[in-house]
Amino acid sequence: MIRSPAVAGRFYPSDPRELAAQIDIYASSKTLKTSALGCLVPHAGYMYSGHVAGEVFASIQIPGRGVLIGPRHFPRGQPMAILTEGSWKTPFGDAPIDSTLASRLAQAAPQLRSDPVAHEREHALEVQIPFLQRLAPHFRFVPIVLATDRYQPLEDLGRAVAEVISAEHESVIIVASSDMNHYESDIVTREKDRKAIDRILALDPRGLYDVVRNQNISMCGYAATVSALVGLIHLGAKDAKLVRYATSGDVNEDRSEVVGYAGITFA
Repeated sequence: MIRSPAVAGRFYPSDPRELAAQIDIYASSKTLKTSALGCLVPHAGYMYSGHVAGEVFASIQIPGRGVLIGPRHFPRGQPMAILTEGSWKTPFGDAPIDSTLASRLAQAAPQLRSDPVAHEREHALEVQIPFLQRLAPHFRFVPIVLATDRYQPLEDLGRAVAEVISAEHESVIIVASSDMNHYESDIVTREKDRKAIDRILALDPRGLYDVVRNQNISMCGYAATVSALVGLIHLGAKDAKLVRYATSGDVNEDRSEVVGYAGITFA
């Protein structure tokens, strides 16, 4: 199966030269690259959040394999959906699914269902692929999107991801995709996002789950972030670093109704 891009030409350029030029600008940080077990990156259009994602990816050593976990924004498809074979087409060419790793993960996490419908229109993972292709040639990945809001399945998935990755001889990075609070004022969004970010930096998946739900923080990928945090903790993560935070108001100067974006690394 070859998945066609859903948001090329809208969220990011469809022309490969223009896309490469944008990514090179967003990921132009000269900071020393460090090793990381995983990261959290946003998934809005590149004009809004590309600088946040790019700074994260530029700051870490990206291995050739990854497990990408994000939200399913659309109502169609399985609530916990994986793809185990095929590739995703981007302006840079086809990005292959790591079928071996995906199959092992599907066995370790039986709640996952192979479902192309859940992935076909979803942008949360798609917008990460060009960055990874540009910065880590020959990158292979496992895509997972989530629509469940129950804590236990998220914890079970995180444990399964850690179990599978720990058995691999090559490095595998966990990439969680989420934007932060949506469509409130810049002041309110920054206050709410700080509460969620504090729990992420504390490596506290249950605390993140609770604060998002109790404080009405519209963090679309909180479930993906919870699963990723559980997996990272079981892989030995001890440190989380906020690389960059921004809101859409920083770009369009409209502070009345913004979306927040956080870029975080885990080691």
